[in-house]
Amino acid sequence: MKLLFKFNLVFLLLFLLGIAACGYISRGLLQRNAQEEIADNARLLMANALAVRAYTNSQIKPLLETQMKYTFLPQTVPAYSATEVLNALRKKYPEYSYKEAMLNPTNPRDRAVDWEADLINQFRNGSASVEILGERQTPSGRSLFFAQPLKITDPACLLCHNAVEIAPRTMVDKYGPANGFGWNLNEVVGAQVVSVPTAVSLARAQKAFNTFMLSLAAVLAAIGFVLNLLLYWMFIRPVTRISALADRVSLGELDAVDLNVRSGDEIQTLAESLARMRKSMAQALQLLGS
Repeated sequence: MKLLFKFNLVFLLLFLLGIAACGYISRGLLQRNAQEEIADNARLLMANALAVRAYTNSQIKPLLETQMKYTFLPQTVPAYSATEVLNALRKKYPEYSYKEAMLNPTNPRDRAVDWEADLINQFRNGSASVEILGERQTPSGRSLFFAQPLKITDPACLLCHNAVEIAPRTMVDKYGPANGFGWNLNEVVGAQVVSVPTAVSLARAQKAFNTFMLSLAAVLAAIGFVLNLLLYWMFIRPVTRISALADRVSLGELDAVDLNVRSGDEIQTLAESLARMRKSMAQALQLLGS
């Protein structure tokens, strides 16, 4: 088996092991980064909804108090404003969603579906107190959801949602007396739920992984090619010449011309040793002949 073939066989084995190790590590890292990016997007969307709620409560609601005596304006409700703003965002990014899901909502569109009701019950029974982060399958693909509890901490909320008798008449006329009442202070009545798609970030991570692996394979292949050239020029070629000269000397060609190797390494030492051996053999044969 040729020395160059052995070298390439070892190099190929190391190449495959290196590719496999780098692929395993880089894929896991990129996938984790993608998951963190998705979670950050969900938290950013939630922060935006909270900002809209705070703005509505502090600046919009006081401006419309007079009109509220004559007709109920849902724009004064923080939950309504946050939902409307995020619904406007969905016109451009339909995969993203925001909902203030409730078990007993005033507005029917806020009623929790089965999986949202499960989240609310987790907040209510204490199994989750701050937030819930998870994934679910949707018609548009895999989606990450981020949920926070909606807890009644402001007594002012009970003026509209405690009992029908004390609720604003304009609100009762708009939504009816059947839903959105009976809430209590410090009670978890729902959950803010943000959903963001996972496909975009994961696809970006997969593309980055493919690009990295192809680049790594190309670099290693180029290194292997250069190493083959260096190995041939620095070792295989001079060793082959020395071997051919040694064969000629062993067959009795003691007048063979010595190799002129000036590499300054073990190859030069080997060539010089062969030259001394040839000269010694020639001298020994001359002495025997005389």
